[in-house]
Amino acid sequence: MGEIDNDLLLKNFFAEVSEVERDNEVLRILSCFKLNAFEFLNLPFDSSLEDVKKQYRKLSLLVHPDKCKHPQAKEAFGALAKAQQLLLEPQEREYILSQVNAAKEELLAKRKKQLKKDNASKIKSLVEEGKYEQQYQQSEEFQRQLKQKVQELLTEQEWRRRKMQMRISEEEGRLKKDEEETKEMWKRKREHEEQWEGTRENRVSSWRDFMKTGKKGKKGEIRPPKLKTEDPNKSYVQRPVKRG
Repeated sequence: MGEIDNDLLLKNFFAEVSEVERDNEVLRILSCFKLNAFEFLNLPFDSSLEDVKKQYRKLSLLVHPDKCKHPQAKEAFGALAKAQQLLLEPQEREYILSQVNAAKEELLAKRKKQLKKDNASKIKSLVEEGKYEQQYQQSEEFQRQLKQKVQELLTEQEWRRRKMQMRISEEEGRLKKDEEETKEMWKRKREHEEQWEGTRENRVSSWRDFMKTGKKGKKGEIRPPKLKTEDPNKSYVQRPVKRG
């Protein structure tokens, strides 16, 4: 019953939201970094699955195309739905959080080097037994740096993924081309064999005719008379020699 009442309160609240606020939220969503699903939902990186669902419901009502008159409301609404889907999908969520952890480790390692040079900060950190570091990690400055570093890492990973996909596509294209050339070669070979087989009867018939007739002329064929040679030792035919 309490959950239903909350839904009614939420709907009543957004019914009073001005168009300017709706339009601003659409613009915020569309300006988000494409690879950071947390940014679309305007959530910190340590948000729970329940936080994701609640925030999606809240923002989706705000920019729903039936409620918001902004021309890109539908696009913003779709971006929110995709962000929620990514964060609720275990593998995708784990991937994003792995980049968040890598970014955090890199920033903290950099800060550790800075503390070695800053004795006052180092002493304060030791005295308060880590409380100082917790406050630092919760500060707006650290969260801003963390968000920026996560964006850099996600961009780098996406670039690597696209390069790998490009190489795979090129290799697939090369293999496909080789396959097509091989098919064309076998096709030409089959056509040649079929043509050769198609002329088999003619070739056999011609050979049989040749074997029957040999070098003999055809029956009824008129041949010119052979000329006698002057030299009986010569096998070729000589022209007759005129005698004075």
